[in-house]
Amino acid sequence: MKALKVSKPRSKRGKLCAAAIFLLLSVFLLLLILGLTVFRPRHAVTVVNSVRLTGVRAGFNAPALGVDVNATLLLDISVTNPNRAGFRYPDGGTAELYYRGTLVGEAAIPPGEIGTEETIQMNVTLTVMAGRLIADSNVYSDVLSGSLPLTTYTKIAGRVTVMGWFKHHVVTSTTCDVVVNISTQTLTNSDCKYKTKL
Repeated sequence: MKALKVSKPRSKRGKLCAAAIFLLLSVFLLLLILGLTVFRPRHAVTVVNSVRLTGVRAGFNAPALGVDVNATLLLDISVTNPNRAGFRYPDGGTAELYYRGTLVGEAAIPPGEIGTEETIQMNVTLTVMAGRLIADSNVYSDVLSGSLPLTTYTKIAGRVTVMGWFKHHVVTSTTCDVVVNISTQTLTNSDCKYKTKL
């Protein structure tokens, strides 16, 4: 006589445990897919809309024939956050002014936050520090020619937090080469390059 094979029914606890594990894996997989597609961190973009000359004075001081250069540039900047999460920059940013590679002006960009898919505008004022220009012999020829080449550099570093879990460090920067016409107190040329690092 053959013995009957009795199958042991799966316990209720085992079924609940398997269902919970499956649910957790499904939620994790869904969050991972959303994080890599919809909520994928994107580059914040800083754009210099305009570089306006608000005041310039240049000339030679007698009798020492020293160069006296004072100029103020007003940068109109837009920062766009294309992410579906806020972009915070609690330490603010920096704006720098260069003359032929030499730092001649600096200003702080105040800290802030840019909302989801939002663009904000800010004005940054940079003033040329004449004392740093005197050592450069090119200043004399530039003043005589009536054109002063300058470079502006802005940098904002912050963080994008996706779904409250994933934090991504974002650095956006812009470099603009401008030429100031001393006699007309206007900008004759402006060429900007943009860069973002995740």
